[in-house]
Amino acid sequence: MSEAAPNDGKALSVTTDAGTFKRIPIRTRVVMPGDDLDAFVTEYAAGVVQPGDTLFVTEKIVAITQGRSYTLDAIQPRPLARFLSRYVTKTSYGIGLGMPETMEMALRECGTPRILFAAAVSAVTKLFGRRGDFYRIAGDKARAIDGPTDGTIPPYDRAVVLGPTEPDAVAARLKALLGTPEAVAVVDINDIGGNILGSTLDRAGEQQLVRILSDNPLGQGHQSTPMGVIRRA
Repeated sequence: MSEAAPNDGKALSVTTDAGTFKRIPIRTRVVMPGDDLDAFVTEYAAGVVQPGDTLFVTEKIVAITQGRSYTLDAIQPRPLARFLSRYVTKTSYGIGLGMPETMEMALRECGTPRILFAAAVSAVTKLFGRRGDFYRIAGDKARAIDGPTDGTIPPYDRAVVLGPTEPDAVAARLKALLGTPEAVAVVDINDIGGNILGSTLDRAGEQQLVRILSDNPLGQGHQSTPMGVIRRA
């Protein structure tokens, strides 16, 4: 794959306080439940990654290979999920917990008391113009839940994907498997920001990685680039 091939509408390079970096997207087939993550990453990334690179992998393909995707038909939202989902702010980058099925999975993943507490606090703080308290309280498990959007690749346009389990261990395993990259990270990046769910980096390295990926170089729709490489320019 050519290094001069950023996704449409995205820049190949970015400059931060740490220097200039290329973000090289890696195009793949659609990952499916039952796929082996190690084999999938090796197939597509081994020929791209060079010494000194950081490989970043989206949380979605990690979760799918862990069996953490559920078709909408398989989820039966309880009345509470239907009620709470009506009060979630929808954004342009994704549905979040703004549909009954994703809210139902948040209740299962995080526990009903935590979601209710997050909703109650958020309802109060929104009155004072404060945003984001729901996800700050509900935590990374709630934030990482992906529902279908207009740009979602089938079959996940009819599915809910949870966050991955043990992302730090996944990152460490992939780094050892490939041998070449300086670091590996499992990331949750969208068009308004992102989080590092697990990595082989220290905290400062993760913060730098968020800055490097802040414009979401892998894109938000049909790009089919669920992983990429960061390389110092």
